[in-house]
Amino acid sequence: MSAVRFRLLAAAATVPVLVAALGACGYGSDAKKNTAANVAPKGAKIDGLDQVKIGLFGNTTHATPLIGLQKGLFQKELGGTEVKSSIFNAGPAEIEALNSGAIDIGWIGPSPSINGWVKSHGKSLKIISGSASGGVSLVVNPKKIKSLDDLKGKTIATPQLGNTQDVALLNYLADKGYKVDATSGKGDVTIQRTDNKVTPTAFEQGSIDGAWVPEPTASKLVAAGGKSILDEKKLWKNGKFVITNVIVSQSFLKEHPKVVEAVLRGSVKTNAWIRSNPVDAREALNAKLADPKIAGKALPANVIDPAFKNVDITDDPLAATLQEEADHAVKAGLLTKPDLKGIYDLTLLNKVLKAEGRPQVDDAGLGSK
Repeated sequence: MSAVRFRLLAAAATVPVLVAALGACGYGSDAKKNTAANVAPKGAKIDGLDQVKIGLFGNTTHATPLIGLQKGLFQKELGGTEVKSSIFNAGPAEIEALNSGAIDIGWIGPSPSINGWVKSHGKSLKIISGSASGGVSLVVNPKKIKSLDDLKGKTIATPQLGNTQDVALLNYLADKGYKVDATSGKGDVTIQRTDNKVTPTAFEQGSIDGAWVPEPTASKLVAAGGKSILDEKKLWKNGKFVITNVIVSQSFLKEHPKVVEAVLRGSVKTNAWIRSNPVDAREALNAKLADPKIAGKALPANVIDPAFKNVDITDDPLAATLQEEADHAVKAGLLTKPDLKGIYDLTLLNKVLKAEGRPQVDDAGLGSK
């Protein structure tokens, strides 16, 4: 693997992420844990393993694991091996948890996946499946920003320095000729890194003029009077780009491939159920979000409906777009060009897809060496 040098964006970079800041991450003693609803562990344990620990976020771009847990679809595939989940607010914390063994498998965005791979020299994780595409929009205050030509001098929020949406906004602004310092966020357009939980309040108070954010934050802003002036899907070929994929610890994959296969079977079956039952799936998602261990309350109809609709559920990891997202980060000055060869291992996913009578997926030449 060629040498790769990251420009560290925060001091004390101790975890394999584009951004080392771990504020409000929900990791360690603050991590929220819960077991699958409705279905208890029953039957033989796979590989004799007592439990498998998965990580995810409590938002609609992680609909697959949230709905799969709510409906007990993962537990059904795992038999007597209990599925336990930890909820995270940011990718850096989930990568740290994977590296420490606090979780075995995680649903996570592309940027932390890339960073975890690079910082570990290709030894910490593998991407083993896709999960979601799209679900990201630029939402603005229509009184301050009438169109995409009105961004100069305005303040736009992203969830975190160096995260997937931050990279996307930096790339978009560069393409439009705006000059912005990637680290400070200062320039022709000011980028203000703001936790998704805080963004709606900042928007209503007028401290930001808009935000490039995932669902359901985007729909929350629209419900608060904002206007979506750009769906990120429009910037990608065929409107597809990875927003959530599935990663696994390489050691866990090697030691417990049957458990990983069972989790992937649960993921594929959950996605099929979502596609066949969109109304019930939306209700299941909102019910899971209402869990006090996750978001604590259900979303109103004018938020959950568009938020769920704007996310495309997929088994395909959309591997070609991962390379493109890495290239965007290079262009923004957040990293030097990484060697992603080997980051994917889709062997078990394709085995599951074949058994389910679904098309197999491609790793875009970034599969195991």
